[in-house]
Amino acid sequence: MSDRPDAPARRSSTVPALEEVRSRLEAVRARIAVAGGDLERVRIVAVTKGFDVHAAEVVRAAGVLDLGENYADELLGKARALGGSWHYLGAVQRNKVRRLAPVVGLWQSVDRAEEGVAIARAAPGARVLVEVDTTGAPGRGGVAPDEVEPLVDALRGYGLDVAGLMTVAPAGGASDGRVAAAFARVASLVAELGLAEASMGMSDDLDVAVANGSTMVRVGRALLGPRPHPASVPQ
Repeated sequence: MSDRPDAPARRSSTVPALEEVRSRLEAVRARIAVAGGDLERVRIVAVTKGFDVHAAEVVRAAGVLDLGENYADELLGKARALGGSWHYLGAVQRNKVRRLAPVVGLWQSVDRAEEGVAIARAAPGARVLVEVDTTGAPGRGGVAPDEVEPLVDALRGYGLDVAGLMTVAPAGGASDGRVAAAFARVASLVAELGLAEASMGMSDDLDVAVANGSTMVRVGRALLGPRPHPASVPQ
């Protein structure tokens, strides 16, 4: 690794140059501000899924401190190379929790009590978000809105720090009214339960998410461009 923090050593043809990522980061921040978000309050989580470790180096050098990954093995490899505390965004596989526990600072996608038990055993007091499914579509992660409060209570009973809720919007794009309604529903649950964080919005719909109360946006393509070779990503 380079001694210069603003010039990562490993190069990848699929990762934009540092100055380009900085420019894209400023564009994301501008979108947050235009949507009415407080830049001191809304955190940007850079998602480097599918990219090599150089992408994580570049976004850190650009000024993004929060990094997230969807796949356990990919996160572990990047954490070994770069250190730090990471957001885990993917489905929680209980057989991988113990390996992830030392490097995960926020588990963003807990949707079953059993997952909470595994996390609590490996990392007592860990910080978690409950994933909410507002679509009801088959195969989507998350619990239904009316199941959120019981799960939050159960996770707290295991000694976990339930910081808030996370959701992925329905497919359809930012102009689809269902997207705004989904974000508004989750933000309402956050307020009702007295939680702090609403992790809502990605590259295409972060504007709608922020306008509806998001405190954390998860962006990959807006910073790094299209994800390369997704099928080759270690999981």
